[in-house]
Amino acid sequence: MAIARWNGEIIAESDKTEMVEGNHYFPLESVHAHYLRPSDTTSVCPWKGTANYYTLHVNGEENTDAAWYYAEPKEAAADIKGHVAFWRGVEITD
Repeated sequence: MAIARWNGEIIAESDKTEMVEGNHYFPLESVHAHYLRPSDTTSVCPWKGTANYYTLHVNGEENTDAAWYYAEPKEAAADIKGHVAFWRGVEITD
């Protein structure tokens, strides 16, 4: 079971994450969506496509662009469609 934690709370937990480039991608239904706020930030990966970001809001603290997802990943990354990954201090244990 992979668990994502930040600021004292569990953000996501799943036994069905997808591992890509050392990152756990959690199925969207395993993420506690009330901690996510949409961000205008995007980035582009040559083989995965355009990433969109979420800012985490947990216990009165904000972690800007700490989660990302690929709404329309390229074919090579199709397995991460509908998944969210974390960084910027979010602790992942498995």
